[in-house]
Amino acid sequence: MIKRLPLPSVILLLLSGLLVAASVLLLSPPSLVAADPSADVYFHTPGVPDGPSAPTANENHYPQVGSLDSRLLMWFIIQQHTYFGGFVLALPIFCVLLEFLGLVARNPAMAVRYDGLAQDLLKVALLALSVTAAVGSVMLTMFITLYPSFMQYMGGTFKVMMPLYALVFVGTTFLTIAYYYSWDRMAAPGSKWVHLSIGVLAVVFGTSLLLLANAWSAFMMAPSGVDGQGRYLGNPWHLLRSALWNPLNLHRFLADIMSGGAVVLAYACYRFFSGKSQEERAYYDWVGYVFLFVTVCALLPMPFAGYWLMRSVYAYSQSMGVTMMGGLLTWLFVVQALLIGALFLGVNYYLWQSMGRIRGGERYQPYYQYLLLALTGCLFIWLTPHTILMTGTEVKAMGGAQHPVIGNYGVMSSKNGAVNVMICITALSYIFYRRANRTMTISWAKAGNVILGALFGFGTAHIIGLSVYGFYLPASLRVGLSGPQAVTTLLVVTLGLLLNRRMLRGATIHGPVQWGQISVRGMVGLFGLAAAFTWVMGLMGYIRSSGRLAWHVNELMPDTSPWAFTPSLGFAAKMVTINMALFWGAVFFLFWVCQRGQQPVMHEDVSAEKEAGFLPSPSHEG
Repeated sequence: MIKRLPLPSVILLLLSGLLVAASVLLLSPPSLVAADPSADVYFHTPGVPDGPSAPTANENHYPQVGSLDSRLLMWFIIQQHTYFGGFVLALPIFCVLLEFLGLVARNPAMAVRYDGLAQDLLKVALLALSVTAAVGSVMLTMFITLYPSFMQYMGGTFKVMMPLYALVFVGTTFLTIAYYYSWDRMAAPGSKWVHLSIGVLAVVFGTSLLLLANAWSAFMMAPSGVDGQGRYLGNPWHLLRSALWNPLNLHRFLADIMSGGAVVLAYACYRFFSGKSQEERAYYDWVGYVFLFVTVCALLPMPFAGYWLMRSVYAYSQSMGVTMMGGLLTWLFVVQALLIGALFLGVNYYLWQSMGRIRGGERYQPYYQYLLLALTGCLFIWLTPHTILMTGTEVKAMGGAQHPVIGNYGVMSSKNGAVNVMICITALSYIFYRRANRTMTISWAKAGNVILGALFGFGTAHIIGLSVYGFYLPASLRVGLSGPQAVTTLLVVTLGLLLNRRMLRGATIHGPVQWGQISVRGMVGLFGLAAAFTWVMGLMGYIRSSGRLAWHVNELMPDTSPWAFTPSLGFAAKMVTINMALFWGAVFFLFWVCQRGQQPVMHEDVSAEKEAGFLPSPSHEG
């Protein structure tokens, strides 16, 4: 049975929410109205200043607590708030998805299992929401204390959005509470869809909260809605919709889904290894599979979202783009590329190891070595830097800063092709996994395989051809090839999965999925995926913030604090790792609190499952 949250936890949640709401409302200083018209620095539209000017270098004030580095303190608390915020946004989305799958599932036992898992996760989300609100309150207090000039300016500039932010936050809190506490009361079939609607509203409010928070980050990188002195010009839509707002919204939304899914993956691995019965290990093997599927759905479009964001950065400020991808922060992108490639490699390795739980899977296992070999080749291209650190003698011996052969793989023309091929290989790997325990009975199976092979073959050739063609085009035209490559990848993956689904209808099933029979290597790989997901999220946050260099608000408000320098790659990696470890420790503590005295909702023997419900499964065509 699922235990209710204690009343003190709910009271703490409400008080934390009201504290954040009151803080943001009281933060804004009085309006500073000026009569002279000015022009928007980005949209170039006229407006009347209605806010404070950005503080100059001499006007910035930086109080310090003892000898502590204020920026490190803020870095730590902001990263924790970002991690928890993403986790709190992702979990209700997962819960709504799982509840919907339970409603449409044709197997009653699977419906109960989906519903029970969703309720378990929502309980964690409710506790995590209170932690997020508390961490947010601490973060706001530290900002006001340690960076008063910055907060006074940002509060005065965004004063028109403060009431909306507070309203959305309180709405998210109350809707999440209502969604959880009405779960059992609205369990009747007629009320279940109404209950699902409450969850959808909670997700909409939570996503809106993310969009409003992103407005601050986007404004700091690419200010808009203000004049050359940083004064707000009275158009809230221009203030909100800066050059990077939409790309940042998509990028952070997908990152939050990945981060939230990664934590659930890690929890599933932990419970799998600590399980005392085969049934419990089978259940958490199933949970890991389900959430890997959800997390990969967010991973696949992530390269396109990241490319859109960086393309927007270049379009707004070439100097910022060069700093981030071709200058000071270049090697951080090399590390990021390595981790993204490792994610794709890990997903395919997990699918390969998952063959151990499927009867008949040995038929397709030999093909995986070729897929992994091709994936590794793409990974090497994806992580190859354009330039490397060399001494003067080495540069002279090589004939320049770029290697005459390997340097060609370090440009975006090669990397775009490599990552698109990696996505296609991952889709083909999943198709093999779906076919592992089935024998097709349709009359046109051979023709279908030929069509499927031609689809992936010609699609991959087209992607590679565009990459090669890009070397013969100037950079201004080469960047436009990313669109056709993305469309080709989308068509290949979508049509391939739909064709395979059609071919497997009525197929002979060799046996049920033996949940819990996956190898230890497979679950360790799944845990490694979870670590990589959250580490990448922390690293990309650091890159995005460091792109401003010595500016609080790019080219408007300088950062003249004693800590206004860019840390080394090693130092940044240590900070990201420490933040990730502390976040995971806190999340595992929340999971432990929520699962005390509680058994997983299995309701059937999942170790030999005959039907896996609506989500794609190797034993049932949903």
